Amino acid sequence: MQSRLLTFLSDFERTLLTDDPTPDNGTWQNHRTVNYGSGLARIQLNVLTVDKTIKPRGGVLLQGYALADGTPCLKASLSWAGAESPSVFAIFPKPGKDWKGEARRLAAEWMAGPPSADQAMENPEPIMAEAAAG
Repeated sequence: MQSRLLTFLSDFERTLLTDDPTPDNGTWQNHRTVNYGSGLARIQLNVLTVDKTIKPRGGVLLQGYALADGTPCLKASLSWAGAESPSVFAIFPKPGKDWKGEARRLAAEWMAGPPSADQAMENPEPIMAEAAAG
């Protein structure tokens, strides 16, 4: 499960680099932290702008855990600079889905920006995603 944290963050980051290679005409300057002992990983997403300043964009916090039957799962908390609260997603294994696809989907969710206050009120529960172990 520990390697899943860093792999998931790498897939997430690769999606950002592919979908938005020059954010604000700058470059991504991300910082990763992984604590395998506690099953936590984080990526701080920043942009180095043309005028050489760092612009914080947000981040992703991952928690790796196992269900009672030993099935590996992830919880992802997406945050955006200036947004009041994060969006939380639980990723459970299920046949026919893959972890890399889930990383891409969450990257697309993050790039879409924080949910509006109206959306947060409509669906206060976290969205449950599906992914296959592998």
